[in-house]
Amino acid sequence: VQLQASGGGLVQAGGSLRLSCAASGRTVSRYAMAWFRQAPGKEREFVAAIVWRGGTTLYADSMKGRFIISRDYANNTVYLQMNSLKPEDTAVYLCATGGLGGISRSQKYDYWGQGTQVTVSS
Repeated sequence: VQLQASGGGLVQAGGSLRLSCAASGRTVSRYAMAWFRQAPGKEREFVAAIVWRGGTTLYADSMKGRFIISRDYANNTVYLQMNSLKPEDTAVYLCATGGLGGISRSQKYDYWGQGTQVTVSS
């Protein structure tokens, strides 16, 4: 399984970005797809996840109402629409696939993309 994340960049506080993660290869591990983020010196943090077949979503509390995760089933792509961005959202955003047994738990994901940098200036 290969995951290719894109869409990161530099944005001012209050702005928006849309991240994409395209999956290719085997689909056996794709119970869910998720976004995590990691800022320098901090632990990896769950952002949002979507169950691939059912479309059920889950968000970290701090992202509810600002971020929206969605999927394009036909194109094997998951998106993260990020609105009302804050400087504390600055991090490398990573997409992952797997999630069986806990879609918010990074250790339950089998495959990871390379990440895309999001920088929010104040």
